[in-house]
Amino acid sequence: MPELPEVETIKNELMPFAVGRVVKQIDILSASTLHACTPEILNAEVAGQRIIDLFRRGKYLVFRFQNKKLLLVHHKMTGSFQVRQDMLAIPKHTRATIRLDDGTILCFVDPRRFGRLELSGPEASALRELGPEPFAREFTAKLLGEILAQRRSPLKPVLLNQKLVAGIGNLYADEILFTAHLNPKRSANSLTEREIKCLHTEIRRVLKSGIACKGASIVNYYRPGGERGEAHLAFQVARRAGQKCLAGCGGKIERILFRGRGTYYCPRCQK
Repeated sequence: MPELPEVETIKNELMPFAVGRVVKQIDILSASTLHACTPEILNAEVAGQRIIDLFRRGKYLVFRFQNKKLLLVHHKMTGSFQVRQDMLAIPKHTRATIRLDDGTILCFVDPRRFGRLELSGPEASALRELGPEPFAREFTAKLLGEILAQRRSPLKPVLLNQKLVAGIGNLYADEILFTAHLNPKRSANSLTEREIKCLHTEIRRVLKSGIACKGASIVNYYRPGGERGEAHLAFQVARRAGQKCLAGCGGKIERILFRGRGTYYCPRCQK
């Protein structure tokens, strides 16, 4: 579930605890959480290193260390971070802990165990493969139009393709397409210039709103301090199957399974 607004919120709220601190040790409590590395190698590379930056790229949360190594965190469906000051108080389903020199413990909590941590050099291939950031200066309506023009695929799978645009996930894609009045099944290369400009505007507006509301706490997502986000309270279609359309069209929100994803939309507003 954690998409761009949730990961951005996690990054923003972890920064005061993490940046400038030295890592004492990283404990891997679930073997499947650490990707392409061993706990021994991980600690040999980052234990004793200062965290000089914490940033988001797409859905990745990235720790940058003094020795230029990166620790990439992908939350997948249910991952999140919780901050603790006592090992006896770590939350249930904690799969890894990052212990810092001031006693702070960053707990990676992941009930379904799909999330992963990956050690990388400064030129992380996983990050290089991602498309432009929605808030980046280079992500213009013109660039979005060029991306869409090359694809006959339906709009929703195109928005979810992280190699095309980074950070948009299932729920926010539904919200973006609803507010842009576009059907999720419509061919990406069929949009007019006006529709492309509207879609570009709504991508930024919906994601910005999600960040302002500190992400959406639908099932497992909690902010680092344990608080819930409130973005889901403003959702107009996502998770609202059978409910009245808030646009006032008189229709009801439907949920369909499309390309293996639950998709919410209004048949009247998004013809």
